[in-house]
Amino acid sequence: MIPLDGPFYDQLHVGQQLPRQPSMTIDEGMAALYQSWVGERLPMALDAAVHEAVTGTPGRLASPGLVMQLSIGQSTTISRRAIANLFYRDVRLVRPVLLGESVATAVTVAALADGSHKEGRDRRGKVLVDIVTTADAEPAVEYQRCPMLPQADHAEAPGHRDDLGSDGDLDLASYAALVPAHWDFAPLGEPTPWSVGEAIADPMRDVIDGATGMVRLTHNLAMIHRDAEKSPYPQRLVYGGHVVGLAQASLSRVLPGMATVVGWHGCDHTGPAFEGDLLSFRHTLLDVTPAGGGRAFAVQVEGTAHRDDGDHDVLDWTLVAVAP
Repeated sequence: MIPLDGPFYDQLHVGQQLPRQPSMTIDEGMAALYQSWVGERLPMALDAAVHEAVTGTPGRLASPGLVMQLSIGQSTTISRRAIANLFYRDVRLVRPVLLGESVATAVTVAALADGSHKEGRDRRGKVLVDIVTTADAEPAVEYQRCPMLPQADHAEAPGHRDDLGSDGDLDLASYAALVPAHWDFAPLGEPTPWSVGEAIADPMRDVIDGATGMVRLTHNLAMIHRDAEKSPYPQRLVYGGHVVGLAQASLSRVLPGMATVVGWHGCDHTGPAFEGDLLSFRHTLLDVTPAGGGRAFAVQVEGTAHRDDGDHDVLDWTLVAVAP
């Protein structure tokens, strides 16, 4: 039985399945709230007519950002007590999700590794979990994430030393294979000229607001995002997916006609973010390849928070976007 305020690191074992949160139907109200917090420009998520012209199917795309926020929120049965989320790895949005579909998420412990211990600090450990999110009972998102959790019993470490793996090389072709072959990209506009290796800084900076609303909407149970007394900082820690959502919105301005996102190769939160932070994003094209009737773009996105005490790195995210 997982306690209401847990699990703690030393209560977990490899192969353990966490209790599931309720499934959620992605409706227009949810999409509108998410859009109000991030302001992204994805034509297929904004206009049903564009979606049908591209896909040949009625409906509207649920933003891949919103799908990921819901998936991550549903996965926080593992991370109520999270000290931090260390990384996301090999995220694959294996099929598009439409408004009106219901998403549900399964979480399984894949590996455990004791954290380094410092005198005067509570013991902690890293938990690698496998996550599968379904949409109307069909696989939609698969990935791993790694929260760091405190122990309940601080007398000694459990002795877990599992290999947590690494990101490995980005295999762009495997992500490009997730793009539906029948999509017609012509309604999304002309191809954007962007050379491999070229970095584009989005001149529009944006502020983090509505952070607790995002957390509640997505059923994110991590206490550090709701209660400043649970945070290792003087204020509440903003959920990292909120920063990613703003980063995806920034990319949608840099890459006009962006259809969707089919994967994250990796995502590291390189520093804490807080409500009211002013963020800027820099996008570097790492690689590009044909994908169906369009192109798959591997992009590194670096996020910076601009505060009174200077600039602070907060995000290093490598994703695969799809556009003409």
